[in-house]
Amino acid sequence: MLAYCVDHNAQENGDHEVHHEACANAPRILDRISLGSFRHCQLAIQEAENYYSQVNGCAVCSSDCHTE
Repeated sequence: MLAYCVDHNAQENGDHEVHHEACANAPRILDRISLGSFRHCQLAIQEAENYYSQVNGCAVCSSDCHTE
């Protein structure tokens, strides 16, 4: 299982990206919400939707859950 977080700061398109906490593209600690540990990024996406209505997986670390 991997620990995930969601970025407080939305991308230009409004997405709040979900990352593995160890991802090189993960936001600074002050700019993230820790979501917990999950077996798959889709479960982390579902948790992030409790905080933000528009979320997306990081293209680098959560590519299975990334949509264009």
